Amino acid sequence: MRPLHVLLLNEYFPPDTAATAKHAALVANALAERHRVTVLAGRPSYDPTERHGMYWLNREQQGNLGVERVGSTAFSRVRMKGRLANYLSYLALSVPHALSMQPDVVLSMTDPPMEGIVAAAVARFLGRPFVYNVRDLYPDMALAGGILPPGIWSDAWEESHRKALLQAARVVVLGEDMRERIVEKGVNPGRVAVIRDAVPFSNIPPAIDPSVVDEIRGGFRFVMVHAGNVGFYGAWATLVKATCMLEADGVGLVFVGEGAKKREIQELARNCANIRFLPFRPASEIPSVMAAGDLQVVTIKRGLEGVVVPSKVYDILAHCRPIAAVASEQTEIARLVRQHECGIVADPDDPNQLAESVRHMLQTMEVRERMSKQSRELARTYDRLKELQKFVELVEEAAGK
Repeated sequence: MRPLHVLLLNEYFPPDTAATAKHAALVANALAERHRVTVLAGRPSYDPTERHGMYWLNREQQGNLGVERVGSTAFSRVRMKGRLANYLSYLALSVPHALSMQPDVVLSMTDPPMEGIVAAAVARFLGRPFVYNVRDLYPDMALAGGILPPGIWSDAWEESHRKALLQAARVVVLGEDMRERIVEKGVNPGRVAVIRDAVPFSNIPPAIDPSVVDEIRGGFRFVMVHAGNVGFYGAWATLVKATCMLEADGVGLVFVGEGAKKREIQELARNCANIRFLPFRPASEIPSVMAAGDLQVVTIKRGLEGVVVPSKVYDILAHCRPIAAVASEQTEIARLVRQHECGIVADPDDPNQLAESVRHMLQTMEVRERMSKQSRELARTYDRLKELQKFVELVEEAAGK
């Protein structure tokens, strides 16, 4: 196959630290090994490791990979108005620029949430095939998270998004539950592929900083850690109530991260002495954050099955930690934990069940050791290079349509 020109549309790209920015970089670099790739991103605004000054358009080129950044606003994402300004300015500036290009295939992710619809329109105007990498499913997520009320606007968004999904030559999703939800929207199952956010697995144990581990554990006998974004998708009330019940057992819950729901959760937990909140840690300390938790928490509230598939699951597995899946049995994470016995599963609406499951783990160290071993074995089956190779081949297939 001749080298392709792939146009990748996603607002966030390193030095942004969003999960989609990191994944976009992985995909772009994998594609650039065989093809020419242009990433059309915005000015860094998602807790970036470096800030950019004002510009109309900024170009960076390294080998086959070019990154073109439009001069969108770069307000903090903490306030919704600022985030919306970033979204809208990025779309307003990126679309005309995208229409001036001549790629062989258009690849889109889901930042901002309307990006898939916009990218489908760009691909249609250019007469090019469209590949859609669904990271979070909208408007389903906005509706279930209470961000958007049901009505004429959500109906119009859903219809436009369904058309984008139907237009896509290939749809890439993160898990089987997301695949099922998209197929229910009328998309041909043969066009929907599951490609997981695998992380590198090493037989060499990562370096652990004991001071970071001690800081996170805070003297608790048994620690549950929720590391990452504290957003709209979690069963936070259940998690807080269950932890309060476990105070006498010496169990603590530590949130390491930030997010839109943090203040609300802090209010829920104000009378629970065994719940603590810490800021994000740098990437170099991820192994220590993983090691600090006897259980690493992944939570998805009911109604969001297949709408969001937390990619941190693969980090947890790669660090051989047991998982507390506070999610319904229909979710990808609950299925994995049940099938491979690498943690516990609790109903997202039943704090008593979660508390009892944790108490069962406290009874014997052997249970925890077995779960850790199972996480390790499962992590071996997810190879990042193989998953990225699937992605490259899928884009190539789409371009040949």
